[in-house]
Amino acid sequence: MDLTSLLIFLAIGAVAGWLAGLLMRGGGFGLLGNIVIGIVGAVVGGFAFGLLGLSASGLIGSIITATAGAVLLLLIIGVLKKAG
Repeated sequence: MDLTSLLIFLAIGAVAGWLAGLLMRGGGFGLLGNIVIGIVGAVVGGFAFGLLGLSASGLIGSIITATAGAVLLLLIIGVLKKAG
């Protein structure tokens, strides 16, 4: 992975985490938190989209997949916090 790919990967994670934060609780989690939420969300979103037989390509598709996964991740975390 070259430097450009790494920067794009981190930028997608940051945007996805920020968007998920806006959708779920009205704010972001800071730059590092957004990146982490977005990257983990990209994994969750890719898995969920794969189960549904959906596929997204390109930059916008990556952001949509990562954001959807991050929202799903935040929903799961919220449910687990309320249950515990």
